[in-house]
Amino acid sequence: MINCIIVDDEPLAATLLESHISKIDHLKLTGKAENAMEAYQLIRTRSVELMFLDIQMPHLNGIDFLKSLPVKPKTIFTTAYRDFAIEGFELEAVDYLLKPITFERFFRSVERILRNIHNPVQDFMVLRTEGMNRKVFLSEIVYFESQGNDIKVVLASGESFISKSKITDLQTTLAPRGFIRIHRSYMINSVFITAFNNNEVVLGTYQIPVGRSHKQEFDTFVSDISKNRLL
Repeated sequence: MINCIIVDDEPLAATLLESHISKIDHLKLTGKAENAMEAYQLIRTRSVELMFLDIQMPHLNGIDFLKSLPVKPKTIFTTAYRDFAIEGFELEAVDYLLKPITFERFFRSVERILRNIHNPVQDFMVLRTEGMNRKVFLSEIVYFESQGNDIKVVLASGESFISKSKITDLQTTLAPRGFIRIHRSYMINSVFITAFNNNEVVLGTYQIPVGRSHKQEFDTFVSDISKNRLL
């Protein structure tokens, strides 16, 4: 099942997409947004694997919105204009659909993703380092540590490096992918948790403190994994 959202400020266009999605068993609509800020909230609070994204929207257009995401879900642009097609594909969009979107054309687009279900591409992000942009798979990242205006990125291999980024800028898109902000200076990858108590989390050989201001978020995570018996 692929979790998807619709980001479109045109009610009729959004309703048509919702109808198309309901006809494909492998798609699950988990939310709709009318603008970029609402879409940010959806991506921050739930798992979003596919986004149907309108380009012409108020305040922030779809292309600029997608550019702003450090980790991008698979994206199918939907628009009434051809002008943005080249720029859309430069952002590695799955497809570019012109409105009004027929179900036949919609299905051909989604089928590209369905064909790759059994061979998924690992999620990765691009982080700015000294004089270079570095591609890093999310599955390799153990935790981030804030260091002023930069962050230290610690990898499962034991390697670490400094990136010209901020934890607050990454938190919105990484939270639905298993990353938890447990301290003002630390965000961790929950996959690597081996033990925890009220005051600290153990990630293999690393011990990370739980900050008072982020304790509620961590308690929610602990409650969720306890219910699902993940640990």
